[in-house]
Amino acid sequence: MFFRIIVVLFASVALVQAKTPSEKAWSILQDGTADKSFEKRAKVMNALALLPDNEKARQMAEIGLLDEKPEVRAAAALALGQQGSALSIPKLKEALKDTQTEVVFAATNALFLLKDPTAYQIYYAVLMGEKKSGEGLVESQMKMLKDPKAMSKLGLEVGIGFIPFGGVGYKVFRTSTRDDTSPVRAAAAQKLAKDPDPKSGEALAKTTADPKWLVRAAVVNAIAKRDDPALLSAVTPLLDDDNDTVKYVAAAAVIRLSAKRKE
Repeated sequence: MFFRIIVVLFASVALVQAKTPSEKAWSILQDGTADKSFEKRAKVMNALALLPDNEKARQMAEIGLLDEKPEVRAAAALALGQQGSALSIPKLKEALKDTQTEVVFAATNALFLLKDPTAYQIYYAVLMGEKKSGEGLVESQMKMLKDPKAMSKLGLEVGIGFIPFGGVGYKVFRTSTRDDTSPVRAAAAQKLAKDPDPKSGEALAKTTADPKWLVRAAVVNAIAKRDDPALLSAVTPLLDDDNDTVKYVAAAAVIRLSAKRKE
């Protein structure tokens, strides 16, 4: 009888201590954020992107912005953007001061997703190699964004989006051309497509003469998406571009903008 009582007591304690699946899941994530492996911490940050409108997930990702490893900080910034966490905008703006390019771009991408205009200042600087205004970037960041070695770290991890590689993959493109910066500048051009600031439209028009075909193609694509017929004259010369990808994108852009002019 006594033995049965002990068994029942232990069973009761076990039931009280047993975690629900949700509680267990949170424990796994919490443990992951404290793991000595930065790769595991980064993976947790990536997973937190799946939890929009969740206060706990937001707080965990914001703590990740302070991690000692840039890979974790970058993942945390991207997660906050994908969570749609507008409350995190001040912390993401602080992350723009990071000394690591990948973190700056991750924070910029997050701000872009959150529709914060600060993101456009960064993308403008990447495309043009200069600041749009006196705001946004400090000189140390501008130096960093002009550093090919720093830019090469970005790869596809910052949400490059439209990259017309002429039918080849990203790795093949980089291997065959050894071009680290064009994909990133092309990505920046694409982000400027929706920037309402006329300065961005002027910057895109100016960059249609860029020596890199990948940048030209991305710029023309962005101009088309702006639906501003005033930029038609900047695109038209590219109908005779030596690169087929640029020429085809330009043709579509001319048709689209010409139709807009008639409206």
